Amino acid sequence: MAKKNVSDFLRMKERGEKITYMTVYDFYMAQFAEQAGIDMLLVGDSMGIGVYGYDTMIPTTMDQIVVHSQAVRKGAPNTFIIGDLPFLSYETSVYDAVKNAGRLIKEAGVDAVKPEGGSEMAPQFKGINDAGILVQGHIGMTGQKLGKMGGFVIQARTAEDAMGVLNDAKAIEEAGAFSTVLVGVPFEVAKLITESVKMPVYCAAAGPYCDGQALLSTDMLGISQIFIPNFITRYANFDKDTVKAFSQVVDDIRNGKFEQHYEKMNPGEEEKFRKLLKKTS
Repeated sequence: MAKKNVSDFLRMKERGEKITYMTVYDFYMAQFAEQAGIDMLLVGDSMGIGVYGYDTMIPTTMDQIVVHSQAVRKGAPNTFIIGDLPFLSYETSVYDAVKNAGRLIKEAGVDAVKPEGGSEMAPQFKGINDAGILVQGHIGMTGQKLGKMGGFVIQARTAEDAMGVLNDAKAIEEAGAFSTVLVGVPFEVAKLITESVKMPVYCAAAGPYCDGQALLSTDMLGISQIFIPNFITRYANFDKDTVKAFSQVVDDIRNGKFEQHYEKMNPGEEEKFRKLLKKTS
């Protein structure tokens, strides 16, 4: 299939055609996603939780994002791929934001990068965009600031807070964001924000009215056992099926039932081998 681009996503928004967006972290999942026809992939800093077992995504590093993005690119060469900018890789200065965004483009071959934040990060968005790098936003509930937000708490429940998120969306769009992820807000807020900006808006736990849905493959497949939010829809039970398969392997090996193809020595060589063993014993 042909890789979609920014113009394709804008046209899809205009036509009301929903965009599919999936977070993956490795070669195999990227392959599966591309074969399924997912429009856009994110190599997210959530790998800190989903791959490395950290309590949060805060410890995720640029090097980890780069390496995993390289693997995802190999697995999905014909899919639009975005690389997350992890905590403190862009907040410190516009220079750092552009430098680290450039790493993902040059070293991993992603199509765009994604920092978090709204109005306060507009200079970084502008700097990245001015450098010729596509930049996607992430507003609403932001994983890198969960401590400040009090954890996984739905944002913008009041009209004033909702206006704050809308202003964030407009600020980053003006600064050059080609799209944004909108996470953890009431569906009414998501609907109005989606209608108020020209760029595509992808929802995660924000209702059905955005231009597309942003999902984590680990949640959708039932891989994660660490934290399962109540808004998650599972399409598979990878965790239970895998434990069941591993348990069956353990049982088969211990009970002599394990079977697989075994290679044999060339005719007559086993006897020669036995004779050689006798000479050396």
